[in-house]
Amino acid sequence: MGHETTLERFVVFNSVTSMAIESALDGLALRQRAIANNIANVNTPGYHARRVEFESALAKSVAEGNGQATASTSASLEPTRLDGSNVNLDTETLSNIDTVLRYQFATQAASGPFNSIRTALRSN
Repeated sequence: MGHETTLERFVVFNSVTSMAIESALDGLALRQRAIANNIANVNTPGYHARRVEFESALAKSVAEGNGQATASTSASLEPTRLDGSNVNLDTETLSNIDTVLRYQFATQAASGPFNSIRTALRSN
């Protein structure tokens, strides 16, 4: 590692970062679909809300220098109502807001390097 140039370190870091952002966007998109399904089934008797997890797998992957992680979907373990459903509209609404904000942040992070390149090209 002592002979790496700054550019080589940047390229390696950038590729892990790019893969991590891509994995995060995939996980957030899957979460958004799960939330939409949960809300669509809020009045469906026996329906169990779905939850999407990827953050811990992504953090581990980034720590290992990879950046790729696959999201997993599971049934919510929250208590059920009398009709057997456990969809809570308040929970889904808050999760939706959180997911949208995280997705916006990730897309801005993904576009950052391209904005820097565009700015550099314009200044010449």
